[in-house]
Amino acid sequence: MKLKLAVCAAATCLALVPGLSNAKGCLKGAAVGGIGGHVAGHHGLIGAAAGCAVGHHMANKKDKAAKTTPATQAPPAPTTTTQSTADKR
Repeated sequence: MKLKLAVCAAATCLALVPGLSNAKGCLKGAAVGGIGGHVAGHHGLIGAAAGCAVGHHMANKKDKAAKTTPATQAPPAPTTTTQSTADKR
């Protein structure tokens, strides 16, 4: 019980540090990992920690891939041409 309290206190302290509280992907990964860990033998905290790490890693990987791929360009606008009087006949 004391270990769980210490882990929760440490996690809360780290979450409150402004530079380290980037939770992109962590919350979703922690939720899935916590549920999976709980189902797989009541290891919810370990699952949540692992899920947070994996979720954060995947979010960073996705951001890096989005930055390196070129943005899709819109197709060129159609040009309008005027018909001469000879073409109208």
